[in-house]
Amino acid sequence: MRSKKSRATSVDIAHRAGVSQATVSRVLRGSPLVNPETRERVMEAVRELNYKVDHRASSLRTQRSGTLALLLFEDPTPDESHINPFFLSMLGSITRACARHRHDLLVSFQQLSDDWHADYEDSMKADGLILLGYGDYMAYHSKLEQLVEQGTHCVRWGPVLPDQPGISIGCDNFRGGQLVGEHLVGIGRKRVAFLGHASNHYPEFFDRYRGCDAALQKAGASMHADLQVDAESSEEAGHAATIALLERGRPFDAVFAASDLIAIGAMRALGEHGRHVPWDVAVVGFDDIPMARFASPPLSSVIQDTTRAGELLVETLLKLVRSEPADSVMLPPTLVVRRSSSVG
Repeated sequence: MRSKKSRATSVDIAHRAGVSQATVSRVLRGSPLVNPETRERVMEAVRELNYKVDHRASSLRTQRSGTLALLLFEDPTPDESHINPFFLSMLGSITRACARHRHDLLVSFQQLSDDWHADYEDSMKADGLILLGYGDYMAYHSKLEQLVEQGTHCVRWGPVLPDQPGISIGCDNFRGGQLVGEHLVGIGRKRVAFLGHASNHYPEFFDRYRGCDAALQKAGASMHADLQVDAESSEEAGHAATIALLERGRPFDAVFAASDLIAIGAMRALGEHGRHVPWDVAVVGFDDIPMARFASPPLSSVIQDTTRAGELLVETLLKLVRSEPADSVMLPPTLVVRRSSSVG
């Protein structure tokens, strides 16, 4: 009989649950190789014996820190946060997923120096990196190649591209653009302006543009270069891009903004210039950040599943850490229609 004062061990857990010690180890590591019934039996034994994982000893045995690093790219914001609000809900999902897998989470801004990864995996502060945001993808590409070449465990939120370095979890941005185009055509709008970069430097925005164009072409229309204005993802950029669009004097009856922040800035500029949303100009954004629901009028937007995205980022990274097969995943988007593009 084990003394009441002695600490339970993984051997005790295995005996209580009727499994091998190796199975107990897999369960405590969060391995997906254990079936749900066995996992629950082991966890019940863990609770009954009040077993506490010795993270320090485990780290020494596995040469792992039990920590993941989340690196955020700084975005232009009106406050000092420099965090795109779209990433806040994903941050919550990532944090919860780490807790479920018994990992700590280290959060920091990305430092795009030549050795930006060195403070994390190379120094054993983290077992792997999750990257959110990147700015100009063509400038960022070489950093991703460097991480892959050096064997860093790394997963990013971003576009899923042919021959890309490493693994990414992303949204089907082309389909998201199609949903917007189909909706706008359905309400009789075919002169669609696009606010956001439309080039390979910003592949997510570009796919949204191309998807909308594909939907318009099916209806006998198309996107026009003179109705596209570059804009970063901020309200100020959306406002400035809309002013520039209006100054061109080209007729348009809808605005597809590459992000909700751009769309909210666009609606403010349209109102200042006597354009009524949605009667004169229908407006649709992308991301469905909480602010979209409280905009005036409430903003139609493409929803990206940030909850599932956060889970997949953590699960995929842990597969890489455990040297298990892992693939990029593209999540399906949905469109929510609100008053900014509802003219019925």
